[in-house]
Amino acid sequence: MDPLFVNCLVLLFCSVLYFYKVVFLRRNRCCYMLAYECYKGPEVRKLDSETCAKIVMRNKNLGLEEYRFLLKTIVNSGIGEETYGPENIIAGQEESPTFKDSLSELDDIIFNTLDKLFDRSGVSPSEIDILVINVSLFSPAPSLTARVINRYKMREDIKAFNLSGMGCSASVVSIDLVQHLFKTYSNALAVVVSTESIGPNWYCGKEKSMILSNCLFRSGGCSMLLTNNVALKHRAILKLDYILRTHIGSTDEAYGCCIKVEDELGYAGFLLTKSLSKCASKALTMNLRLLIPNVLPLRELIRYVFVSYRRNKSKSPSPEGSGVGFNLKTGVDHFCIHPGGRAVIDGIGKSLGLSDYDLEPARMALHRFGNTSAGGLWYVLGYMEAKKRLKKNDRILMISLGAGFKCNNCVWKVMRDLKDCNVWEDSIDCYPPKVLANSFMEKYSWINDEYLSFAGLKALL
Repeated sequence: MDPLFVNCLVLLFCSVLYFYKVVFLRRNRCCYMLAYECYKGPEVRKLDSETCAKIVMRNKNLGLEEYRFLLKTIVNSGIGEETYGPENIIAGQEESPTFKDSLSELDDIIFNTLDKLFDRSGVSPSEIDILVINVSLFSPAPSLTARVINRYKMREDIKAFNLSGMGCSASVVSIDLVQHLFKTYSNALAVVVSTESIGPNWYCGKEKSMILSNCLFRSGGCSMLLTNNVALKHRAILKLDYILRTHIGSTDEAYGCCIKVEDELGYAGFLLTKSLSKCASKALTMNLRLLIPNVLPLRELIRYVFVSYRRNKSKSPSPEGSGVGFNLKTGVDHFCIHPGGRAVIDGIGKSLGLSDYDLEPARMALHRFGNTSAGGLWYVLGYMEAKKRLKKNDRILMISLGAGFKCNNCVWKVMRDLKDCNVWEDSIDCYPPKVLANSFMEKYSWINDEYLSFAGLKALL
């Protein structure tokens, strides 16, 4: 056979293969969000200040100093009086949670959001190709994914993944997993469920660094429907532009700054050390250094290089609050920050040079729903949508931090104007409130009275 002819065939084959990879395989790499549904608990499970006080007072291991610490923490947490707690906690069974309580809590959140998700999207459970559930603190057998498959009678060939121990940033981990699976499975539909098991993990001891989790975490979660089918692009609300995960758990300080342990009395709970903020800042900085070049326009990158050169040459310090030094608003329109606590939100806002307007969604989500762990980002997104902030082609930066320690961030592009009031429907008109003061201080400020130091607190309760 003529060598020239053979070479031409080889060249043609390589060209066709390259065209296939570039055009057809790239089509499967897209990730669209079709819908999402956040959980809103019933009225009987709201944690107002009276209910919180009853739960706190039930802990017989606490002394006067611990009560004062709790009062200060609750007042300064940024959490309001309409968050939701697990049924067993409100019923006074926090010291003896049962396996049934754990399943009941998650069934309520998972099935409630999935029922609404399937109804809203018009997609049948039998059409789902990929199912990912992330719950950090509860991993039964059969798995939670198996429980969902059994409830909705899903297909035998569904690809199911059950993630545990991934912390508050697990939602982005799940989306990253789905995005990688989309590279293999074409025209697929995926469901991601992000929530947390609060009831059986309530801390009943007296260590201040472990009591914090009781003050911040609340019941909540979200179910999302994703696809890489470009034929469904017109139905999408968001498109995933970029995602990046950073894990600094190789250092002992980062690994142990947010960890579940037992105290001296044998009570299990989450230990939050003083190095948490330091590790969070380090992980966020490392993540943004890699993410920013893929998000911001070239003109901003050039400006940063020029300004950095001049600053280094003159040896002048960076201005306070300049953070990474970039103007993120040149490439990002909205900031969806994990509502882990007021200090977390304010710290990220200061380091990135964000305004009160930028931080408002995270602060309001924390106030209305509390820290719902991996589901928290979606309450922030829901606030933006309910306020009609999200317009076509806007870009949203999601920032999530979690135990490990890790920082997982992603950027979404808004596919059309969004204006659904979702779980914020009954309260969005009241937000943002003029003041975020917690009435706990007004009702229980007597704990700070000096005479209590000389009197028996238990006798007064």
